[in-house]
Amino acid sequence: MRVLLLCLLQVLAKASWADVPAARVNGVEIEMMRLERYFSEYLDAQGRALTGIRNPTLYKRLRDQALGELIDKELLWQEAQRRGIAISDEQVAAHVGEVEAAFGSPAIFDRRLAEAGFDRAQYNDYTRHELAAQQVYAQLSAVAAPSQVEVQAFYDANQANLQGAQQADEQPSLIREQGLARARAMLLAEREAQARQSVRQRLRASATVEIAD
Repeated sequence: MRVLLLCLLQVLAKASWADVPAARVNGVEIEMMRLERYFSEYLDAQGRALTGIRNPTLYKRLRDQALGELIDKELLWQEAQRRGIAISDEQVAAHVGEVEAAFGSPAIFDRRLAEAGFDRAQYNDYTRHELAAQQVYAQLSAVAAPSQVEVQAFYDANQANLQGAQQADEQPSLIREQGLARARAMLLAEREAQARQSVRQRLRASATVEIAD
């Protein structure tokens, strides 16, 4: 009887924990199970295993970072809805088809979906949200390419690093051309990173975000 009661209490405690949202974003809940599922993906992307994290401080920091990304994704999805960005069924089907093909067979794909807590309909909905969020993110964080004057100034200030290892038989004009190309790419990447950060900060500043303790 005691064992049965203990098991029942454990089930109830787990159900109660799962019912508590990890966060609310403008009133929209991010479920705890969604966070746990995304946290696993987040660690996989970093080449980490959950069982390998033994430091509680590191675990909390990584989990908070994963939750932060989920909050940003929800804000981007809400912004996409506000702007009327719609992802067609054909776009969803094409993307899901690419993902499924990468697994080699529909059976393996379905099994992996189930392991992640999805059925096909849920995954299609998830994909639609992701594609819409990515589209609005790209629109909001678009930046102008650096001018030739800006590229030249950046190149002059970082010439040694941009030229890299020089071959004895390389022409000075070729070395300079390659260095300018690197300067342009680095400047553009820097601007894009700053723009993306600015978008996230702006959306957060205008949102009501509640995070569970």
